[in-house]
This record gives sequence, structure tokens and C-alpha cells, in this order.
Amino acid sequence: MNGYFRSTKPHIALENLYGNEFHVDIDYEPKFDNDDWLKQYDLIHFHRTLGPYERMETTIDSNGNTIEGTIDRCKRLGIITIMDLDDYWSPGEYHPAYHIIKSSKMGEKLINNLKLSDYVSTTTDLFAEEIKKYNKNVFVLPNAIDPNDKQYIPKPDKSKRLRIGWLGSSTHLKDLEILRGVVSKLKNDNLLDKVQFVLCGFDLRGYITNIDKETGKQTQRKILPNESVWTKYEEIFTDNYNIVSPEYKEYLLKFNKDEYYNVDNEPYRRVWTKPINSYATNYNLFDISLAPLSENIFNFCKSQLKIIEAGFHKKAIIAQDFGPYKIDIINAVESGGGINKLGNGLLVDTGKNHKQWYQHIKRLINNPELIQELSSNLYNTVKDTYSIESVTKLRRNWYNELLKNKNL
Repeated sequence: MNGYFRSTKPHIALENLYGNEFHVDIDYEPKFDNDDWLKQYDLIHFHRTLGPYERMETTIDSNGNTIEGTIDRCKRLGIITIMDLDDYWSPGEYHPAYHIIKSSKMGEKLINNLKLSDYVSTTTDLFAEEIKKYNKNVFVLPNAIDPNDKQYIPKPDKSKRLRIGWLGSSTHLKDLEILRGVVSKLKNDNLLDKVQFVLCGFDLRGYITNIDKETGKQTQRKILPNESVWTKYEEIFTDNYNIVSPEYKEYLLKFNKDEYYNVDNEPYRRVWTKPINSYATNYNLFDISLAPLSENIFNFCKSQLKIIEAGFHKKAIIAQDFGPYKIDIINAVESGGGINKLGNGLLVDTGKNHKQWYQHIKRLINNPELIQELSSNLYNTVKDTYSIESVTKLRRNWYNELLKNKNL
């Protein structure tokens, strides 16, 4: 998915916008061992790796023969290589893929690729500083949105409730645990009849991987619904199903993919996963986007995509006052409780997680006009800076500079 948004779509845009300057091929079966095939290119951009990791650098086989690595082959042929990386290479133990990444030494492989590549593109200045520890030639090309892409054209559903949503993947349990208890506080304040929490991306596909600690052998089996992280997410947004009607709870625990007939009158809505080319239409189902983020190096290096997407969909956002979310968000709540009219979001101090998420949500419930102000300001913040046209212009200028220096 990341390669699609970080490499495929951006280069389609490059040729569409600057076809007189660039010819782009997107090849899923590149012929790395064929010099004639490689020589047709001046520059190769790749996400994470250019073919098998073990083939990236030159090695010596058991017979003493030199096996030329893909990167060295490109260097010999005068081809510029650019590696794109949008996630930190070493997630913490809280990450579901931690043990697999550790056992496969994926972090070391990605760092090695960083060192081998001529240049690196990434998402933010924050991540760029970490990458520079291994490769100084880093250029920031933020995630971009095509405003003409149907999934980013706002078509909000109407509702009598104020809808508070979260949209993401299966790797965010540590982040969403920050919100545990928020729903019960709103229930105690008798506010649940005014709101609906919307969980988007629900997905029971996947496998559980068991790794034998002694042998390292991996075995897999299909995940059961009650084992799914999405069920754990749902428990957070429903206060362990205590806020929904008994009938709806029974329906939810059957994991039926049809929409519940009376979902509009419930304070929670489950939305099943959508394809990559339509997942962002989920933003039409809520008014406020939540972006909790636990403080660690992996999250510090993430992109601000949730901010960008919420902005293009003209949604208000409540986000963690940390890392990538501090890049574009101006907190609308000033010290002392005043409102900054230039604010484009509400930020939560990690030290105040226990109360500030609840306070900000309650503030928006009681002041719906603030939602409109925040969403409008956020849209104006992102609409030009993060449009595909603006970011593609940055890419075009950078590539031309690299090619010019190469020719010199």
C-alpha cells in the first residue's frame, strides 16, 4: 500500500504533469541482471528495496566469484538510485510485526539499503534527520492528495448525531489505548445520544504467526474474530459494548458484514475495510477525526497523512501534540482556555491524555460552530501544500537538479 502512494501514484502524476520532460516506466518485474534493460533509465526510484534485499550489494559466493549487487550495477551504468522510506525501520515491541521484523533482521536490511542508495526520499523533516545518520542525501517529498481523486472529494453523509471517527490500520492498538475511558466519561455526562463513534477499516482477515523461541520456526493459522485487534479497537470505542443496545451488541458479535438496520440510532458504528482506491471515502461518515499517537521513535517518524486527509475532506481533527502532527496543526485552544481563530485543530498533550481527549470532544459537542472553523482552517492549510500538483513540482525540480549534476 505504501509503495502505491509513495512511488506508483506520484510517478504517474510526474508523467501526466511533465510528460515533455520525463518518461516514466512502472515495472513490477524489473530485469536487474540485464545491463541493456537498465541502461534505458537515467534514474530509478524504489520504495524500500530494489529487488531482493540480499541482492542489493555486491557479494562473494562460496566459490570466490563476485556477484555484482543491484546498486553497484546501477552505479557502474551511471543510473541514479533513489530509495523511498516512509516508516522507521525498527518498530517497538508494541508493534504487531515486531518479532517478525526482528527475526528477519528487516531493520538492518533497510539501514543497509539507505547506505547503499545514492539518495533517499521521505515524508517529513523529522524523519529526514534520522535517515541522515546513514545517508546525508535526503529530500523531503510529503504525502500528497489528488483533489480530483473521487475518494478525496467530500460527499458527507447526513446525521442527527455528531460523528467522531478513526480510520487506520491494524497496527495502532497502542495508540488507540490512549482513548480508553473517553466513551464512558461521555456516557456519564449523558452526551452519548448526541454523538456516534465511527470505527473505519474493520477487518478480520489475517493470520497469527507463532515463532518457536528455540528453533525460530514460524507457523501460521487464521485469526479468530475475538483475537482480532479490530475487536480490541471496538471494545475501546464501545466501552466494552456497554454503550450499545443489547440487540446491537449481539449483532456486532456475530461479525455480520451487513449494516445494522438501526445503526443511525446507536452511539457506535462499525465500518468494514474498503479497497485502497476508496478507503478515504470513510471520511464522509464522520465530522471529527481522531489521531491519538503514543510517543516513541517509530511514531515520531511517521507522516502527517491523517492531518492531510482530514484537511482535504474538510474535517475537524483532534490530534496528539507530538511528532508529525505538530508540523501543520495550530492548536485552537490557547493557554487559559481562549480560542485562537487561526487554529486548525485541537492538540492533546500526552501528559494530559487522561482528560484532554474527553475535554476536546466535549468542547466540540457543545460548540458545533468551532467544528466548522477548524475544518475550514485545516482545509486551507493543506489544500495547496499537499496537493499532488505541488508535491509533483517539488519532485520534478529535484529530479532535474540530480540529472543536471549527473551530466556535469
